[in-house]
Order: sequence, then C-alpha cells, then structure tokens
Amino acid sequence: MTAQTADAPAPPSPFDRLGGADSIRAIVERFYDLMDSDPAYAELRAMHAADLAPMRVSLAGFLTGWAGGPRDWFAANPGRCMMSIHRHLAITPQVAQQWADAMQRAIADISPGDPVLAKAMAGVLGDLAGGMAG
Repeated sequence: MTAQTADAPAPPSPFDRLGGADSIRAIVERFYDLMDSDPAYAELRAMHAADLAPMRVSLAGFLTGWAGGPRDWFAANPGRCMMSIHRHLAITPQVAQQWADAMQRAIADISPGDPVLAKAMAGVLGDLAGGMAG
C-alpha cells in the first residue's frame, strides 16, 4: 500500500451519497404518510398500530445504519433484523408489494442525492419486502 492510498479519503458511504440523516428521515416520513393516506396501501396500513411515530423513528434508524450511517439502531437492537422482527406477521405477497411500492414512491418523491443509488436502494428494499412474504 502506498502512502497516497493510505492517506486517500474513504469514498462516501451510501448514507452520505443519499443525503444523510435528513434525507433518510424525509424518505421515511413520506413512506408512512403515503401508507397512512393512500387507499392503495390499506392492507399494509392495517398491519400497523394506530400511532406510526415509533415506526417512523425505528425505520429511519434502521435505514440510517443499513446505508452506512450511524448504527445506533443496530446497537439498540442486537441480534435483530427486519426479517426476525416481522416474522410474527402474516405478510402476503400483496402486502409486501404494497410496502415496496410505497417505499419506491417515497424515495422517488424525496429524490435523495444520488439518483442511481436511490433507485438501487428502492430495488433492494423491495426485494427485502418480497422476501418477507409467506
């Protein structure tokens, strides 16, 4: 390794490329606003508690750490992952698709930082939602 390589700054994380915490929070807020107001997501909304505030905080924390930002959510939830947290729910392919569609819309509406990365993020999260369908 050369001195130049060792001194080179690390490339920005996906978290930074998307716009950081403000962008992640905006995506999550838009996602839950869509879920709460658009009848297309009624089945998904029915699976959640009346008060979405705790979910907004939790999903923002998860996505922050998942994208390479501060990993506070993971430190506070050792050994937990999205699959295990949702295992007790009867997630149908239709509900998983509603989640993926709402997240894709939220990301597109917020249009965070790097558009190529934002589209990839929507795709990966959609695949994660699809993997939860039973």
